[in-house]
Amino acid sequence: MAEMINMPKLGFDMAEGTLIRWLISEGDQVAKGDVIAEIETDKATIEVESQVSGVVRKLVVEEGNILPIGAPIAVVGDAAESIDFEAILSQSISVSDEALEPTQKPQMMDHALPSSDGNGRLPGGVKASPVARRLAGKFNIDLKSLTGSGQGGRIVKRDVEQYISSAADQTDESSKVSQPVLPELEGIETIEVPLTKLRGLIGRRMTSAKQEIPHFYLTSAFDAEPFMKMRSELNERMPDEEKFSINDFILKAAGLTLRKFPNLNASLGDGKIIRHGAVNVGLAVAVEGGLLTVVIRDADRKPLRIISTEARAAIQRARAGRVLPEDVQGSTFTVSNLGMYSIDSFVAIINPPEAAILAIGSVEDVTVVKDGGIVPGKRFKATLSADHRVTDGAEAAEWLQTFKAFIEDPLLLLL
Repeated sequence: MAEMINMPKLGFDMAEGTLIRWLISEGDQVAKGDVIAEIETDKATIEVESQVSGVVRKLVVEEGNILPIGAPIAVVGDAAESIDFEAILSQSISVSDEALEPTQKPQMMDHALPSSDGNGRLPGGVKASPVARRLAGKFNIDLKSLTGSGQGGRIVKRDVEQYISSAADQTDESSKVSQPVLPELEGIETIEVPLTKLRGLIGRRMTSAKQEIPHFYLTSAFDAEPFMKMRSELNERMPDEEKFSINDFILKAAGLTLRKFPNLNASLGDGKIIRHGAVNVGLAVAVEGGLLTVVIRDADRKPLRIISTEARAAIQRARAGRVLPEDVQGSTFTVSNLGMYSIDSFVAIINPPEAAILAIGSVEDVTVVKDGGIVPGKRFKATLSADHRVTDGAEAAEWLQTFKAFIEDPLLLLL
C-alpha cells in the first residue's frame, strides 16, 4: 500500500524547512530509518530519515523548495502496485493546506529529478545552497563568479558573505581625495552583514523568553578538585579521542539532580506544569552564526562514558552543520558552559519551554582554607536561572545543593 513521506517537525519551533538535496531517486528501495534527504532549517542542515519502507515511487518536490511541516515530499509503495498519485497527493495536501501561505506551497514534480549536466549541478549550472542563492539574488551577485567552499565545490552562504565583504572593502583609488589618514583607522570600513536565520531565531526566542518568563537567579561556588582529579585519572587510561570533558561530569550531575527535582525538569503550557518523565539535558554549543542546543537523552540513567561519547558526536555534527533530528529535539533542561573562555560566572536566559538553565563558569586555581591551613584548590561557580511560575527560590537552592553533592563526591556519578 502506498504511503506518503511528509516533511517532519525537526525542532520545537520549526515551521518550515528547505529541501536542499535528495539522497534517493525514484525506483530506489528504502527501509525505515534510511537517510533520504537533507533539510535546511533555521538552525542547521539536518538529515531526514524515511518513516516507511518500500520502493520510492515518486519524489513530490524539487530541491530548493521551502516546505511547511507536514507537507508531502515523497510517495513510497510496492514496486508493482498501481498508484493514483493525484488522489494520494490531493488528500495529503488538503490536510496541511490550512497552515500554508500561498507562497509557501511546494512546487510538485511530474517526474524524477533532472540532472542538468551529469555532475550534480542545480538549475542554472551552479552548485549552490538555497540560502546562498537567495542572498546572491538580494545583492544581484552572479553565482558563476564565485568559488564554492562547500562539499564538491558547492557555493554556500559564507562564500556569498565573503564576496559581499570583499566588495565592500574595495574602493576606487582614483576617486580618493588626498588628505591625512590616521594609520590606526586605515582599511576599516563599515559594512552591512545580513542577519542569518539562526541569529534571527535566537533573537526572537530570547527576547520572548526575557519578556514573558519571570527569571530569578541563584549562584553557588563548587569545589572542583575531586572531579577534576577523577577526570585526570580516568583520562590517563583513555585514548585521546575518548577522553572525558568537564561537560560530561556536569551533564551527568545535572541529570541525577533533575531526577530528584521533577519541578525543574518541567515545562509550562496550557495553564499547567508538565513534569517530564525523561531527563533530557541540552548542552549549548557555539556554531557559526549562533548557538545550537544538542540533547543528551536520559542523562540521569546513562553511564558517564556513554554520555561522553554521545555528547562528543553530537557536538561534532552540530559544528559541521550535519545534526540529526534527535540531536536537537526534546531537551527538558539546558546547561551552558563558558568556562573555556575564562569567564568567572554569568547568567543564562531560559530556553523555552524549559523551566531552568544552568550557567557554568571557569574552573580556577585558588587558595582555600582546609583543616585550618591555606592550601591550593580548584573552584568554579554556577548560576541557576529558573522560571518563578514553576519553582521558587527555596526549591532552586535545594537543587543547587544536591548538584553540589554530586560534583564534590564524583564517585556518585559512577554508581
